[in-house]
Amino acid sequence: MNGGSIPLSRLKLNMVDIKEKIPNLIENAAVAVLFLDHKGNVLYCNKKTESLTGCNRTEIINKNWLEVLFRDSSNLMKKEMFRAVMEDSIVYKRAKDFQCHILSASGSERLISWSITPFFNKNNQTTEESALFGYDITEIEERENSVKNFDDSLKNIFSSIKEYALYVINLDGNITYFGMGSETMLGWNKRDIIFKHVSILHNIDGDPSNLSFILEQVRLFGKYETETELITKNKEVIPVILTINHFLDANGKLAGYIFIAKDMTERKKLEYQIFQAEKLVALGQLSAGMAHEINNPLFVISGRVEMLKQEKLSPKVKENILLIESQTDRIHKLVERILKFARKSTPLSEPINLNEALEQVLPLIQYNKLPAAKIEIKKDFEKNMPQIKGDPHQLQEVFLNILINAYQSMPGGGVIKIITSNFKNLFAQIQIIDTGEGIPAHSLKDIFMPFFSTKNEGTGLGLSICYNIIKNHNGTIEVESQVNKGSTFTIKLPFI
Repeated sequence: MNGGSIPLSRLKLNMVDIKEKIPNLIENAAVAVLFLDHKGNVLYCNKKTESLTGCNRTEIINKNWLEVLFRDSSNLMKKEMFRAVMEDSIVYKRAKDFQCHILSASGSERLISWSITPFFNKNNQTTEESALFGYDITEIEERENSVKNFDDSLKNIFSSIKEYALYVINLDGNITYFGMGSETMLGWNKRDIIFKHVSILHNIDGDPSNLSFILEQVRLFGKYETETELITKNKEVIPVILTINHFLDANGKLAGYIFIAKDMTERKKLEYQIFQAEKLVALGQLSAGMAHEINNPLFVISGRVEMLKQEKLSPKVKENILLIESQTDRIHKLVERILKFARKSTPLSEPINLNEALEQVLPLIQYNKLPAAKIEIKKDFEKNMPQIKGDPHQLQEVFLNILINAYQSMPGGGVIKIITSNFKNLFAQIQIIDTGEGIPAHSLKDIFMPFFSTKNEGTGLGLSICYNIIKNHNGTIEVESQVNKGSTFTIKLPFI
């Protein structure tokens, strides 16, 4: 042992001693410390938090951090903006730093530098809890400069959260402030929308009643929150949770209204996917039961037909028997497809080169009854694509089904592009793009539902089976389409 080294046993004792002292260090720290749950409710606070707010621990624990720090009801705008900052940190597990004024125990304003950070477990994964650290910097900066810095800092922080938009209107309904988050979400440039009437964002189908109702609720109650829709510059409708507050001037008089909108597009997509998945499960169970019930009498009919074919019958009767046989075969094939959709089969798990799998599918197209029109296939395959794991036969069935649909959508000829790419080093992405008739917008949401079809002929099971296969491979399948322009199917499958 070297003369300057510390014995291992003593080092271990020091570490134990340090761990035992940490709670005492936090409790008596010169900074305010609050531990919060995923809803922002206080699980723990230290002595500095008590002295800073003038509240004892029993008045703070289990309360929302905003209610503890922003007790002044005139700070509604600041409270809602900080709620968005905190929610962004909790939901997306990322640290945030900001400054704000709070009322101290004496009633004076103190400038606090805050840091929100998520907790991490032993595996370095984030948990649902967060820590809030506040350092009083009132004495460091002059009050006038600190207020200005706070306002600029808060606007920049808020504007960087792309899921939120903030805008302010005057009493005439004209937009007087349009935050950068609003530009990103709603597509308007600040210079183009300032002093325009706010109805340009709210009047769905030209109906002003929804906006009028919202403003009336704010006038009556001072604040209103609702789930509604906003219109972008490109006339797209996006779902939002909208919070509206009074906007007061320096004398405390009503000067307008503050709107804070949270984009719910991704959440709505997720809710719809869950809803569709639940419907598919229910339909699968129902379909399996129906298929088995149909199969039993079908076998009896097929057996009797085989027996009748052995009899000496007139040509007319034999013709009718053959017709019955062909139709029972048709029903049998349909039942098999229904059972295939309903069956929860476990795919094989073997390495697959997607480019090779797609190449093997292309010759199979000619064996299907397809339009005679000239179809050009263009390939753009990524070189050195990492492999995926899966069932090559099932995936080839997906690709073949989509390619056949593309052919059928172009009776007058057209182009099919097949593109493979590396998506963020996480997924192999396959895009099959056609220049066909396209799918009407109202049909897109049901395109993967069983028994739904935009074609006159067909069972409506092909794409629902594709959906189940890709889902069983832990992948995703999506479609974009425009009538008379074509469709794009995008499949993402995880790399090994």
